Amino acid sequence: MTVELGGELPPEVVIVTGMSGAGRSTAARALEDLDWFVVDNLPPGLLPTMIELAGRTHGAVPRVAVVVDVRSLAFTEDLLSTVEELRKRDIVARVLYLEAGDDALVRRFEGVRRPHPLQGDGRLTDGIDRERETLRAIRGEADLVIDTSQLNVHQLKARVIGFFGESDESRPRANVVSFGFKHGLPVDSDLVLDCRFLPNPHWVPELRPMNGRDAPVSDYVLSQEGAKEMLEAYSEVLRLTIAGYQREGKHYMTLAVGCTGGKHRSVAMAEQFADRLRGQGVDVHVVHRDVGRE
Repeated sequence: MTVELGGELPPEVVIVTGMSGAGRSTAARALEDLDWFVVDNLPPGLLPTMIELAGRTHGAVPRVAVVVDVRSLAFTEDLLSTVEELRKRDIVARVLYLEAGDDALVRRFEGVRRPHPLQGDGRLTDGIDRERETLRAIRGEADLVIDTSQLNVHQLKARVIGFFGESDESRPRANVVSFGFKHGLPVDSDLVLDCRFLPNPHWVPELRPMNGRDAPVSDYVLSQEGAKEMLEAYSEVLRLTIAGYQREGKHYMTLAVGCTGGKHRSVAMAEQFADRLRGQGVDVHVVHRDVGRE
């Protein structure tokens, strides 16, 4: 059921939050470019009022994005309770959480020569630790988590546009990320798949310079024992998982597919899973995180 506010349909709502320095402003600008009405630093308690006002604009404000940061008093409790209140009123409010590793956050703060908002008299890393702990609960409730550690502003903007750009809102969306375990797990993944049981094309001299998007590497990977069986079995797992997410109102999923270096096996398999997800009616965005890092 969709609730009407003052006789008007409520707008689509996205709450943008996450770690300071992880790219909230960039995400907000990307949403503005998509013609979302963006409100920065709105106290969580005012969000229902904002939505009610937007709902009275006769469709002039169909989509609202609200940026909320840790500076709001009683942040976690207020935001979580606000999201719960909106859901009880059958208003779709999705939470976009921007994440980044400590090393990336330290580099960004040092680059702009600004203290962390929770640093106080302590070190920069103390502020980061306090914020991460404060936001732990809302991160667990997020509909979409994006790890920006390895992304520049243009890549983050493209990622946000990929998820929130014009599309059929009834269709689920998936981000398929290939990665190398030696470079670390993607922290924004919902599901992680390990392809290291397959023979490594790195040890085939003619395949080593290529990556998993090249046909000879893809053919080699898919010809190995267990590769096609994994694709079939895990595609069914994905179908069941996505159906369950939709029943729970979760529209976004990130599948991380890993191998040792993130160049051959994970790339080839990620492309295959992306094709199968598209065949299931899912909007898919593919990222090969570690290609070129070797």
